[in-house]
Amino acid sequence: MKNQLNRGLQKRLMYVENKDGDIDGVAARIGWVTFSRTGKTVYYRGRELAGIGGAGVRGNFLDVETQEEYWVSGVKKRGSNTHWAERTAVEIDPDALEAYEALRVSA
Repeated sequence: MKNQLNRGLQKRLMYVENKDGDIDGVAARIGWVTFSRTGKTVYYRGRELAGIGGAGVRGNFLDVETQEEYWVSGVKKRGSNTHWAERTAVEIDPDALEAYEALRVSA
């Protein structure tokens, strides 16, 4: 099912931020995510992130196992993926680096 987040793609380069902690050592990452058939669940680095709609305080997804809130959004070409009022360390997954750099060059 096509929606704004997955754009009908099976996998997509996305910005993923853990609002309650870290993702393997950093608060936010840019990497490849996959989607459930309905597009309402995101899978990233072994995590199952279920959409919570407008119910989240700081995020739009909830980790099914840990109940941590995550913010998942498309990668911005200009590189300003974090919230303007936050200073968040962001790491790009090695397998996504080439696609991210190509996206930035096309900006």
